[in-house]
Amino acid sequence: MDFRETDEQRLLRSSVARMAAGYGHDYLLAKVRAGEKTTELWAEAAEAGYLGLAVPTEYGGGGAGMVELSIVAEEIAAAGCPLLLIVVSPAIAATVIATAGTAEQRERWLPGFATGRTRMSFAITEPDAGSNSHRISTTARRGPDGRSWLLSGHKYYISGVDETDATLVVARLADAPGDGHVAGALRPAMFIVPAGTPGMTYQPIDMAITSPERQFTVFFDDALLPDDALVGGAEAGLTALFAGLNPERITVAAYSNGLARYALRKGTEYARSRNVWGAPIGSHQAIAHPLAQAHIEVELARLATMRAAWLYDAGDHTAAGEAANIAKYAAAEAAIHAVDASVQTHGGNGMSVEYGVGTLLGAVRTARIAPVSREMILNYIAQHTLGLPRSY
Repeated sequence: MDFRETDEQRLLRSSVARMAAGYGHDYLLAKVRAGEKTTELWAEAAEAGYLGLAVPTEYGGGGAGMVELSIVAEEIAAAGCPLLLIVVSPAIAATVIATAGTAEQRERWLPGFATGRTRMSFAITEPDAGSNSHRISTTARRGPDGRSWLLSGHKYYISGVDETDATLVVARLADAPGDGHVAGALRPAMFIVPAGTPGMTYQPIDMAITSPERQFTVFFDDALLPDDALVGGAEAGLTALFAGLNPERITVAAYSNGLARYALRKGTEYARSRNVWGAPIGSHQAIAHPLAQAHIEVELARLATMRAAWLYDAGDHTAAGEAANIAKYAAAEAAIHAVDASVQTHGGNGMSVEYGVGTLLGAVRTARIAPVSREMILNYIAQHTLGLPRSY
């Protein structure tokens, strides 16, 4: 196993970093203050082909994998202007449709993902379900004509619904009498719900996070969908759902790694330039050691992330499941520690918006919770890796 990047991957990393440096954290903060989206950054990344890297070549994409998409997510975040929609649109939605979608769904949606023109949200979380997906209550049932679907229920903490073309919704199929399934059994399914679908509404959630991407509660009141809105057909539910979970965790880890690198860069620059008591504050171990420790943790998290992406691209999805959870856990913890060390290095200035590190606190803290909590990852590792009894 060789984790040295290829010449093409190194070129990709440097090219994305150079592009993202033209935007930076001040650009992100200006967009947040103005209530605007990072439209220009998304458009330039799309034009360069970065957002469609993992889409199969037959649909106009780059034909690469999660390794390359992780590089894109990390380097944009490392410039201080992360794009959360990389996680939900190219990583989750495009992968689900490419892996589990019908031929018609792939033809319809993947060319747009390849160019970055198409953006899709992902909706799984519900207020009364949380991490327990078996309690999902959003339900799809057949319409009166037998050729359509009626979707009812609501979702919680759904990113970017106000700026995407459609939402990929995880629901359960209502069992009809005589269809051969146990009544009331969970039959997960995924539906593509275009923006503006009658019966779909949403309202923003006021968040304590500095981000241009907003979070929403989404309501479905007998939202009418065509038959081909069901991803992959009635029996493709688990296949379709699992297709997006590992890419989600891998790109969230990359996103966290990038933010951690940005915070460490700001902290070390300040430690070298801030002169108190006749010497730079970085000459004191009380400042230097937390930054050094955070750097070690970030580098370990980056290794874990690349390993998870490599396993996924190699098709070893069993190993990738464990590795993706480990990477997401490690990256979230490393990012929290890196931002905390950088804020502490800055002293009072760390909480000033001008210095651009305190504004990261909400984003990195959220990665410990979403898309899966730290505790659920520990449950997964305890049960599936260590063979311990299930605890929940």
